[in-house]
Amino acid sequence: MMEARLALHRRDFSLDVDLRLPGRGISALFGPSGCGKTTLLRALAGLERAQGRIALDGELWQDDAARFCVPAHRRAIGYVIQDAGLFPHLSVRANLEYGRRRSGEAARRAPLAPVIDLLGIGALMDRRPDTLSGGARLGVAIARARPPRPRLLLMDEPLAALDAGRKAEVLPYIEALHDELAMPVVYVSHSLEEVTRLADHLVMMQDGRVRAEGALGDVLARSEQPLSLGGEAGVVLDATVGACDTSWHLARYDVSEGCRLWARDHGMAAGRRVRLRVLARDVSLARSAAHASSIGNQLPGVIESIGEDEHPGLALVCVRIGGAALLARLTRRSVHTLGLHAGLSIWAQVKSVALLEAPVQ
Repeated sequence: MMEARLALHRRDFSLDVDLRLPGRGISALFGPSGCGKTTLLRALAGLERAQGRIALDGELWQDDAARFCVPAHRRAIGYVIQDAGLFPHLSVRANLEYGRRRSGEAARRAPLAPVIDLLGIGALMDRRPDTLSGGARLGVAIARARPPRPRLLLMDEPLAALDAGRKAEVLPYIEALHDELAMPVVYVSHSLEEVTRLADHLVMMQDGRVRAEGALGDVLARSEQPLSLGGEAGVVLDATVGACDTSWHLARYDVSEGCRLWARDHGMAAGRRVRLRVLARDVSLARSAAHASSIGNQLPGVIESIGEDEHPGLALVCVRIGGAALLARLTRRSVHTLGLHAGLSIWAQVKSVALLEAPVQ
C-alpha cells in the first residue's frame, strides 16, 4: 500500500490530500485540468516539495515531522509523460542504454531483456524513434523509465495528445504493465474513457482536494457523484463471457448471480474475463417487466439510492442487481411518477453495453 498525506500552498493554488493507494494495479488520478493531479504526481516522485508524509509498503520516503526525505533519484520510480522524450538521433537500444547509465550502478547491472519482452519491443532495438508508431514510442519510453527494481510507476497523461486510433495502439502497452508487474502504477488522466478501461482504483480530484476514492466500480456506482460526469456517468463491471447466440451474433456476459447482460459477440472464448461499461443514459427503470420491448436486457433489482445529477431536472438512481450495481439517469418527473424510493423493487432495462477491450486477468 502507498500512503500519502501531503499539503502544498501557493498563492493561486493549494493541494491537501490524504490517500491510501493499493500496492498493485493502476490507481487513476482523475479530474478537470488544474485540479492538482500532476502536482500530486510530482510530489510522490519527490520532484515537487510538498509537506507531509509518503510511505510505500512500509518504506518511508518522506516524513517532515521527522525531518526525513528520500531524494527523487533514490525512490526507484519510473516517470512517463505525454512526450516520450526519446533522443531522435539515437536508436531504441541507445535510448534504453542512456536511461540505464543515468539511473545508477544498479540499473547498469540489471538486464534489459525482461522489460523488452514484456513490452514487445525486441524487434525495434535498432530503429530510431522517428520511424516508430506512437504506441511503440510509448513502449520504449516506459522501458527507459522503468527502474531495475521498480517500486512505483508514475504516468502523467501519456495519451492526452493522441487521437483515438493512436490511443487504441498505445493502450496494450499500458495493459501489459497492469497484468504483469507486481507494483503500483499511478496514472493521471482527465479522460474517463481511459480510466474505466485501465484503472482498478479511482481518485477523483477537484481544486486540490480528493472528492472520492476507492475501487473503480464502487466510486462510479455512487448515485451522489462528487464530480460532474455528464453523459459519461455510468458503471464499470467485471464479467465473464458466458453463452453465445451465434445465430444473432450475441454473447452473454455474466457479471454476478442475477446480473447477466447480452451484447454484441466479439468472438471471445467462453470463460474469458472482461470489463463492461454501462452508461446511466442507457439504463431505464420500470415497475414491472416489459413483455413486448426491443430492450433485451431486463433485470430485476432493488433501488439503493437516488442522488442529484448535474441538472435539477435529472436524478441518478443506483439499482442493486445481484452482486452488481447499475446507475440510471432519469428525469425528476419520472422518479416522482413511478414513486421511486430506496428499497423499492424495480426492473432495470439496459439498452446498450460497451465491452471494453481490456481483459481482466
